[in-house]
Amino acid sequence: MSAGTVTFRGRAGRLPIAVLGAAACLAAAAPARAQEREDPTAAAVGPTLAMIARSFVDLAEAMPAERYGFKPATGEFGEARTFGEQVKHVACANYAFFNEIEKKEPPADCAGGGPGRAATKPELVAYVRESFEYAKKVLATMTAANALDPVSGPYGGPSTRLGIATLAVWHASDHYGQLVVYLRLNGIVPPASQRARPR
Repeated sequence: MSAGTVTFRGRAGRLPIAVLGAAACLAAAAPARAQEREDPTAAAVGPTLAMIARSFVDLAEAMPAERYGFKPATGEFGEARTFGEQVKHVACANYAFFNEIEKKEPPADCAGGGPGRAATKPELVAYVRESFEYAKKVLATMTAANALDPVSGPYGGPSTRLGIATLAVWHASDHYGQLVVYLRLNGIVPPASQRARPR
């Protein structure tokens, strides 16, 4: 028998020790993976949150930096936010909703952009991306046992943890729909629509 192999009787034959070691590691890791599995309550909202997060960040990246001050000029858009202000508003609101779920103090005045200092396109894209990552992290803590815990605060309260989480998804989706129009008015097809086109 050569070094690094173990002989078994029967059909298994000779297996390298490395293969046996890898199999043992995988077997040991299986219970840990089972424990890390997302609770069905979080999993019910998670894919939709992930979808709007990806679509929203891609949309924010698609708008050229010089057009972040754009808002439609015709129609009833006098009080509308610019593209950049919309991105900042959604990022602030994501933090606000999920801060409330964690029973933390949410940022003030997300309607006006909040206290965040992000101003340039790279800063705003990073801000909104980080806000969705934070939202996913908080959502992962939701279980059937705590989903209906009461939540209060200025953003959507009083409600429950699950209620605020679904409100956050709706809110980001609502602003995504608005910003799709901003992009198309600038001659840009939103990335999510590009992916959906038949080849």
